[in-house]
Amino acid sequence: MTPPIPASWKPVVADEFSKPYFQRLTGFLEEERRKYIVYPPEKEVFTALEAAPFEDVKVLLLGQDPYHDDNQAHGLAFSVRPGIRPPPSLLNMFKELSDDVGFRIPDNGYLLPWAQQGVLLLNAVLTVRAHQPNSHKDKGWETFTDSIIHALSLRSKPVIFLLWGGYARKKKVLIDSKKHAILEAAHPSPLSAQRGFFGCRHFSQTNRFLQEWGMEKINWQLPNLSH
Repeated sequence: MTPPIPASWKPVVADEFSKPYFQRLTGFLEEERRKYIVYPPEKEVFTALEAAPFEDVKVLLLGQDPYHDDNQAHGLAFSVRPGIRPPPSLLNMFKELSDDVGFRIPDNGYLLPWAQQGVLLLNAVLTVRAHQPNSHKDKGWETFTDSIIHALSLRSKPVIFLLWGGYARKKKVLIDSKKHAILEAAHPSPLSAQRGFFGCRHFSQTNRFLQEWGMEKINWQLPNLSH
């Protein structure tokens, strides 16, 4: 079973559910959850869509695969639950934020405050088998999330697409670059951050675009959660 799709996204992706690929994906996920631990938990698979309703999306930040270690993934790309140590890619994002917008590095990696301001934190693949990265790759999720990217591209209200790393950059073909802003950089992972993620200044650039478009800027600062 997949959880119900959040109301604002229903008209956008409803057609996908009846397609053969999605039915195959649903069958695959039922089998996986029966045999293995799958992240994120079933009720959190569509957290990114719940937190950022379709009309409110200003920024799409595309990840690839959910975190696969215990208690990390909760349905928002790059984010971890409160109390869980931020993984290396997220720490590199925090370093860039610090250099770019004077961000104070918080005591957590919980990115829900971004999502609530219209940053869609979408992974291309929405589930993963515990401790096995990319185990749900090429099972159908990519077709589903491509339909989300394409639907945002068709929207008249502009969106900033943050595409980090080779995998994300391939999604450019789905986006109308005349209408929207596309910012590309290396992935923030420790393997590639030095090769073009650090110094990309995407966070301040995003806010410049939003300002030009007459939209409210993103407050990137995350609060500390421990007292």
